[in-house]
Amino acid sequence: MEYKYKTKGTCSVEIAFNIEDDIISNIEFKGGCNGNLKAISKLLDGQKVSYIEEKLLGNQCGMRGTSCADQLAKAVRQAYEENK
Repeated sequence: MEYKYKTKGTCSVEIAFNIEDDIISNIEFKGGCNGNLKAISKLLDGQKVSYIEEKLLGNQCGMRGTSCADQLAKAVRQAYEENK
């Protein structure tokens, strides 16, 4: 199932991905640091929600209090909870 998440406090404005059970795939960021976000998307393709949270939740970009990676961790958890 495709899921879209509007980010808060980051250069990227939206994250889209597929979620099947607790497996995340086809992650795409709209906006943000293109090269870094493509790399994150490739590295996390096929990973479980818990793995993504463990690695990325709380990651900060400068003084923003969040980051695109942190927003991804929040997005996958939200998608998982909504689709239980």
